[in-house]
Amino acid sequence: MKKAIIIRYGEIHLKGANRSYFERLLADNIKYALKNYQYELKIIRGRYIITGFDEEDAIIAKLSKVFGIHSYSLGYMIPTDLQTIKQTALNILEHCRSFKVSTNRADKTFPKNSQQISAEVGAFILTNKPELKVDLHNPDMTVFLDLREDGNTYVYSSSISGLGGLPVGCSGKGMLMLSGGIDSPVAGFMMAKRGLKLNGAHFFSFPYTSELAKDKVIQLSKILSEYNNGFDLYIVPFTKIQEKINSLNTSYTVILMRRYMMRIANILAQKFGCKAVITGESLGQVASQTLESLAVTDHISKLPVFRPLIGMDKAEIIEISQKIETYDVSILPYDDCCTIFIPKHPVTKPSLKSIEKIEKILELDDLIIESINNTELIKI
Repeated sequence: MKKAIIIRYGEIHLKGANRSYFERLLADNIKYALKNYQYELKIIRGRYIITGFDEEDAIIAKLSKVFGIHSYSLGYMIPTDLQTIKQTALNILEHCRSFKVSTNRADKTFPKNSQQISAEVGAFILTNKPELKVDLHNPDMTVFLDLREDGNTYVYSSSISGLGGLPVGCSGKGMLMLSGGIDSPVAGFMMAKRGLKLNGAHFFSFPYTSELAKDKVIQLSKILSEYNNGFDLYIVPFTKIQEKINSLNTSYTVILMRRYMMRIANILAQKFGCKAVITGESLGQVASQTLESLAVTDHISKLPVFRPLIGMDKAEIIEISQKIETYDVSILPYDDCCTIFIPKHPVTKPSLKSIEKIEKILELDDLIIESINNTELIKI
């Protein structure tokens, strides 16, 4: 009898002829998450089996951050022999007054069906623990028996929900505009759940924003890296561009800043193989996130712009940020470039023609090139 972690996937089941690609990628992502631990990984139909491990709590914590996993269970791997199954089921029953046995017979060569196996194992338990009761509807404990085609049975008593979604990397790469606030890390998390491998672009306006603000974004990137198999963070110097925009003293300052950020994010994305830009914008949350403002920002982008938070309110976003443990870092009191040079009355319904006229006056192409050439890469 070996201790085992039984991992199940969900949405991958819906894939057709290319399912094996997603299965291999999920296996690779599990291996990456567990790269610092001793274990053995076996892939069987619809399952990944981890054995040969000692640090089970640490491994389970790592698995909780792997997209593509529907659920996982800590249990035992035993040969598919009815007497061994009975004894193992009996051994794992503890601290309960009622139980039921639930059997999944994927191994169709086994001579008894699922209902017969459950009945025989249940009878064996009652013979040896007559103080227990069978309760098929609300048992204190359920013994799960998973008879697989590899000749082994996996016995466990509970399941832990995984993150679900798709394996990171199966949907390509995206460039996340990572500000340091609450929203953008959550947006990155949600797109990683759809299989997008994230890179990050942070616009840094030193000395108006401090090194502490930069450190804050690095901390957020480290948290996201645990869901993303690492993280490439690009620190874009943005001070000169912001100063030039601010010199005009216009109500269009914020939307101009967003459009130049989007230009640079597009250039970086294409340079490093990303096929989309991701932002943490939510419709109507601030002046730059009205329908008109978003349309003007999108007009400059050559790539799809993903906004997974677009229909969410702040409370919903905060709830996710707390769950993924970015919230406490995001609320550290270090300003990012989005919070400086804000006009008293920013325009909420910008005119594209007016914006384009202002941009012709600004002539920032050389500063854009300078910012890209001086961008710092931090690999996490």
